[in-house]
Amino acid sequence: MTSAQPAVVARDLSRTFGAFVAVDRVSFDVAPGEIFGFLGSNGAGKTTTIRMLCGLLAPSGGSATVLGFDVGREAAEIKRRIGYMSQRFSLYSDLTVEENLRFWGGAYGLFGREIAARTEWAIATAGIEGQRHTLVRELPGGFRQRLALVAALLHQPPIVFLDEPTGGVDPEARRRFWDLIDTLSGTGTTVFVTTHSMDEAERCHRVALMHAGRLLALDSVPALKSVFAAGAIVEVTCHHPVAAMAAIERLPGVEDVALFGDRLHVVLAHAPAEGVAAIVQELRGEAPVVTKVPPSLEDVFIHMIARAEGRAA
Repeated sequence: MTSAQPAVVARDLSRTFGAFVAVDRVSFDVAPGEIFGFLGSNGAGKTTTIRMLCGLLAPSGGSATVLGFDVGREAAEIKRRIGYMSQRFSLYSDLTVEENLRFWGGAYGLFGREIAARTEWAIATAGIEGQRHTLVRELPGGFRQRLALVAALLHQPPIVFLDEPTGGVDPEARRRFWDLIDTLSGTGTTVFVTTHSMDEAERCHRVALMHAGRLLALDSVPALKSVFAAGAIVEVTCHHPVAAMAAIERLPGVEDVALFGDRLHVVLAHAPAEGVAAIVQELRGEAPVVTKVPPSLEDVFIHMIARAEGRAA
């Protein structure tokens, strides 16, 4: 990342659909070369925001620029200069890998030696050298995913927008995809990625937490986690976690309780030792095991949502 002019600037950016507010006055900057994560559940406003930034959807209010171009007045200029990978891969299933790349290269204005060179780059970068003559519909999900990404990068855009790019692929495919994102960032490409995966968000330089169209928080992952005091989160293992959750919520000094699989994460306001003792006493018939744990990004997200909805201090 550099101190150059931001790649993306949004100020009070909003979008409504009738009476429904999909994006509610969000503001942020994205630095050149940054991996910027937009984290939130389905319906949080992530895709609507990314479509406005790509010039595909006009804002209802506020303003935004991408590479210095206004999303409202200069959408055509933005589209020529960005890469975009939607939730549905923009590939033709009845064409081969190489045919798809040559098609998209032509759409981006690449011809002759340039498109040939970029096609070879794309195949090598995606690690699909042995699949160039394979129909896209016959490729495994991870291969299609990497192909869609390199297709969006054929014209060497300075910024690429990735909207939920790893849905439906296995963990190994996701890891390889994110290794490619790291490489892109290292060479100066700005990556704006939406996700609802906490482990993917951990790999971003900064993360914006979105909920119900609003921006709850924006910072680096370590800074976001610092919202909790040391020792403020404990993990509780017991026989009946759902019933225990209701009991723990009533204890003084407990700010929030959330179910993590078959365990509970409890946010304590003060005096963690006293809070742990109170939990053990309350659940004495449940044979509880209470352990202090470092905060996860999921803890932060749940806490921010609770605070936004007035359930936490």
